Amino acid sequence: MNPLDERRSDIWIVRHGETGWSRRGRHTGRTDAPLTAAGEREAMVLRRRFGGRHFALVLSSPLSRAWETCHLVGYGDVARAEDDLREWDYGVYEGRTTAEIQLETPGWTIWDGEVPDGETVVEVGCRADRVIRQATDAGGDVALFAHGHFLRVLTARWLGLGPTEGRLFALGTSSIGVLGYERDVRVIRAWNLTAEMGP
Repeated sequence: MNPLDERRSDIWIVRHGETGWSRRGRHTGRTDAPLTAAGEREAMVLRRRFGGRHFALVLSSPLSRAWETCHLVGYGDVARAEDDLREWDYGVYEGRTTAEIQLETPGWTIWDGEVPDGETVVEVGCRADRVIRQATDAGGDVALFAHGHFLRVLTARWLGLGPTEGRLFALGTSSIGVLGYERDVRVIRAWNLTAEMGP
């Protein structure tokens, strides 16, 4: 592939719409929590932001909250499920809030704490690296529908940062980030866009 083609390509990352657990701040990793009615509305409104844009590749986490968001935004017919886009495996912390976990382990965060029976941040970063390789090999713009923590790790890896630096990139539900290039440097071109925001 011509390196100039790679530099012109963008990766659109989309966090799924609201779920009952995301609304309550619960760690939702492998649990297949569905979108709420509000999450469905958010995704349908988000469709305007895309305006029928064509992508060389559309990948979605197979978990229903991401897959349904992908369909409601208008890419269900062309999307492919990708296991590497699943959310962080939170192990024993699945379904718990950070505040609840900190009652047992003061100061704990997902970014620097242990995750018993779950994934390490390094393992999540390895999955993100594999997705980035698929995206840069696609030969055009790519859309990824996935989950908050995973997409934050992917963004850090896109920028050449360690996976723990995903802590710096808060990403709301039903929001878009655009990763791309300024000349030959990988950058964030847009972040936390929602349909309600202007162009």
